[in-house]
Amino acid sequence: MAMTPTATVSPVMKVNTLRSCLSNRTRAMAQVYVRLRAGAIAALGLAVIAASAALAQTPQPRICVIVPHFKDEYWLSVGYGLQAAANAAGAEVLIHESGGYHGLERQIALLDMCRRLPTDAVLIGAVSADDPRLLDAVAATNRAQPVLALVNALNAPDLAGWIGVDWHGMGVEVGQFLAARHPAGSAPRTAVLVTGPDQSGWGPILDGGLALGLAASSVKIVATYRADTGLREQLREVETALAAHPDADYLIGSAPAIEGAMALLRRLPEGAHRPALVATYISHSVLRGMKNGQVQMVPFDDPIAQGRLGLELALRAMQGDRSPGLSGPQILPVTVDAGNVDEVALSPAGFFPMLE
Repeated sequence: MAMTPTATVSPVMKVNTLRSCLSNRTRAMAQVYVRLRAGAIAALGLAVIAASAALAQTPQPRICVIVPHFKDEYWLSVGYGLQAAANAAGAEVLIHESGGYHGLERQIALLDMCRRLPTDAVLIGAVSADDPRLLDAVAATNRAQPVLALVNALNAPDLAGWIGVDWHGMGVEVGQFLAARHPAGSAPRTAVLVTGPDQSGWGPILDGGLALGLAASSVKIVATYRADTGLREQLREVETALAAHPDADYLIGSAPAIEGAMALLRRLPEGAHRPALVATYISHSVLRGMKNGQVQMVPFDDPIAQGRLGLELALRAMQGDRSPGLSGPQILPVTVDAGNVDEVALSPAGFFPMLE
């Protein structure tokens, strides 16, 4: 019997074609990618939640601000600059008045309070440049948080910064304006000066610059009167000065002195002698006087910019970035003749800073 040959059937084997290899590999990689992507999304979500929680827990920067007072309109513009910059930076400013340039004890107490709150930095418009008790209080506060001088000179070591302009230079600008009008050798002119207290961190400095600026002029300051820079106090000195020197050609004065003088001179009878008015720094009232021709000149030191810069440097000082030395805007001599009154910007009408 013939044997019918049988075919040997080999076991069926899976043949991995190129397409199937790629498909398998792609599927495996896709599964890995999906797992990794899901993990990454979960990790990212956790990171966002953690960052949000950390941000929510990060304390808002708190800057303690101590000024002499807001009786002088000049400081309103400084306060406006501070608050505008704080709002933009998400910082909190705690603003305190010292009660005037005779408020040394209160200013020392306020420094102690700022140290104990605590706050992250202190900006101080000092009522005295070099009183030993104030300097001791500044040094104690500076050991806890950075202290920066604001506007007024403060002769304390290791300050984190001083925001302002050179008050000597402010005086020089006034003197040079008068010297240009009345150079040495021309007809003599007299002036009375009504300014801030001796102990203030600007008055005596400005006076020295004024004397230097007048050196090449025919203008002589015949008397100087000093008081705190509230309107009432300065007006009293203006009245005293003009009663003693009714024929003075010029009254040179602080912003409140010029404000008081403008009101006083408006009440004089027609034909009465009126001294020309020159301000040693800006305020809203001085600006109005410049615009209506009552005030002849003022050096403009941009108090809004000083407030903004003060807040900025205080925030930097919190991070250890100190700015020793004087930082501030350029002084702009504003005169009726120059026609640059419109370059002066001050705080809006009705603005008053929030006080603690």
